[in-house]
Amino acid sequence: MPADTDHPAPRLNATRARQGRRGQHIFWILIISTVLAAVALFGAWGFRSGDLASVEQNTGVDTPAEASRYNTEQSPVRQAPAN
Repeated sequence: MPADTDHPAPRLNATRARQGRRGQHIFWILIISTVLAAVALFGAWGFRSGDLASVEQNTGVDTPAEASRYNTEQSPVRQAPAN
């Protein structure tokens, strides 16, 4: 196909040529892709939530004996004298 030499393309500087177009179609693409990503994440979490819960050993119910193991007396802060 021969080039159209009668009507040359408009000349744009590099910055203008690299810029994307703004508009409502871009907005909808961003909204829909964000919603789809959220649905995929929540779907994967919901699908695997049973497996994740069965692995967790700590159910949040600690016995007093278990809690007392981590009760240590506080010691005063030791500081070196400033020279």
